[in-house]
Amino acid sequence: MTSQNISSYAIGKYLRISTHKSRRVLQQIKGKQYNEAKLILKFMPYRACNIILKILESASNNISNKTGKKIDKTTLKITEAFANKGPTLKRFQPRAQGRAFQIHKPTCHITIKLEVQ
Repeated sequence: MTSQNISSYAIGKYLRISTHKSRRVLQQIKGKQYNEAKLILKFMPYRACNIILKILESASNNISNKTGKKIDKTTLKITEAFANKGPTLKRFQPRAQGRAFQIHKPTCHITIKLEVQ
């Protein structure tokens, strides 16, 4: 009898943070256990950590909803964690002598995939 790996994922879309800043945090938690990753995210000083923590908790809740039973969170492992570029919001800031300066506000889509070991 073969045991299937139970996996689930969560996606955060149109998040107002750049992909560079979120990838820096995602590289730290990729391949880690759920509890270890949660601890890392709580104590890192970056703004992206709070957003990623919510997505990580959502992915863990998705596994328990998918299976219909409570999953032991110590058995969860992050198999994939990546950030894709979303649409860029373009805004204008007034400058001297009637000119306008374009401001790019980047967004990203963060995906975290968990698997039961």
